[in-house]
Amino acid sequence: MLRVAVKKRRGNFLLDAEFNLPTPGVVALFGRSGSGKSTLVNVVAGLLGADIGRVALDETVLFDTAARIDMPPERRRIGYVFQDARLFPHLSVAGNLRYAQRRAPAQAFVGLGEVLDLLDLGSLMERRTHQLSGGERQRVAIGRALLMQPCLLLLDEPLASLDAARRDEVLPYLETLRDQLAIPIVYVSHNYDEVLRLATYLVLMDAGKTVAQGGLGEMSLNPALRMIVGADAVGAIVDGTVLGVDPESGLMRVSVGRGELKVQAVQVAVGGKLRVQLLARDLIVATAVPRNLSVRNVLTGVVTRVTSDDAESDLVGVDIGGTVIIARVTKAATRELSLRAGLPVWALVKAVSLRGRSFSAPGASRPGGTTQ
Repeated sequence: MLRVAVKKRRGNFLLDAEFNLPTPGVVALFGRSGSGKSTLVNVVAGLLGADIGRVALDETVLFDTAARIDMPPERRRIGYVFQDARLFPHLSVAGNLRYAQRRAPAQAFVGLGEVLDLLDLGSLMERRTHQLSGGERQRVAIGRALLMQPCLLLLDEPLASLDAARRDEVLPYLETLRDQLAIPIVYVSHNYDEVLRLATYLVLMDAGKTVAQGGLGEMSLNPALRMIVGADAVGAIVDGTVLGVDPESGLMRVSVGRGELKVQAVQVAVGGKLRVQLLARDLIVATAVPRNLSVRNVLTGVVTRVTSDDAESDLVGVDIGGTVIIARVTKAATRELSLRAGLPVWALVKAVSLRGRSFSAPGASRPGGTTQ
């Protein structure tokens, strides 16, 4: 568990953040630019002192003003990857990685060979940093951070300086780290697509404050998220289980709640996990059994609540079997269909409106050599 409760004033800006984050997994600090995300991770890393507060990772206290504890950054066993890779330009890739190895604790949970495999760095070892693409530099920076054998990995907007192609190049490697290493990761971003792909837990930040936090599925339904991502991006995030490929459409069959969806996604083995985003704007609610429609995805459920979204629309929560999704409907439709909590309904969504991404629970290796 990472426990943070700190206050830090910088000019007119006040950071006032408090949260407890489960580990391992990927915790996303998400918010607009200027919301305090980078300031917060710098305080956690010890690169910036807080005015008052406490930071602890499991049983290790890193910072505590009341107890007068302020562990130096180099003793906190925190790996930090910045927006710019900050590699040593006079060293090769191998030199950058071995620099980290020489300064790491004797007890290693991940070795050079494993890092080279995880991040596909083997072919780059003899190159100088100026010979690398932006995506390659960030992979080397992540590898160097891992070889320091950290108990916590901080990634501060690591893809923000990359174009779309390089960002798509690096994201699968970050997913691999999440799935195969049980090291806790704090991921700073204002890009919601990155959060959807990587995060297991989400902390929303606004104007220096942590305004909401929770699991990604739970937080996808939080009204505070709408203020950041906008109305069109509002929707439920659900993790389903792959049942196989539909032979007629070629789409992945995914079990969610008590129902099944057909999703356009990369091939995932039967039994694998697939994260699916269902946008509220793309769901249709029916109060009678749908018949003779082109829509193939129909989920049965029960209305959990109806809340006002704006002057013209309502958001309708539908429980499809332990999983809640949301649909945006007009207020006229709410009245005409008499939508209310407890009403049985059918939720319809087109396959092309679904966004599927492979997802696994954090893997086996973690600092200290334990497994999980």
